Amino acid sequence: MTSQEFFARVWEMLIGRVDGPFTFRLLVQPTVAAILAVRAGLRDARENRPPYLWSIFTQTAGRRDLLRQGFADVGKVFVVAIALDVTYELIVFRWVYPGQAVIVAATLAFIPYLLIRGPVTRIARRSIRPQQKAAKTP
Repeated sequence: MTSQEFFARVWEMLIGRVDGPFTFRLLVQPTVAAILAVRAGLRDARENRPPYLWSIFTQTAGRRDLLRQGFADVGKVFVVAIALDVTYELIVFRWVYPGQAVIVAATLAFIPYLLIRGPVTRIARRSIRPQQKAAKTP
């Protein structure tokens, strides 16, 4: 099997997850990750922290703590995503492909979290600043 055939087969198996058993997870898991991202983004805005993904790329000193905090927020969703995907693989393929399970879990849990948390922080900070200014004026 050539590498091109291998990747074509992997891609076909990944795309095939859209149909069949457990398709509900393709909506539920990103939604839960988005809810967790909104909560974390609001917390970042209240604590006047910079947007999450931007901080990961620009703050080398605290990067490890930021990644640990993000995984703590989304870790359970990630674990459930892996468990459901392994179950899907056993039912459909009668075999477990751990690499594919990690790809699917990361796509369903981490990507929505990373894409939503920062913009929520920016939007919430805009609404928090006027409230803080109003509270400071006597």
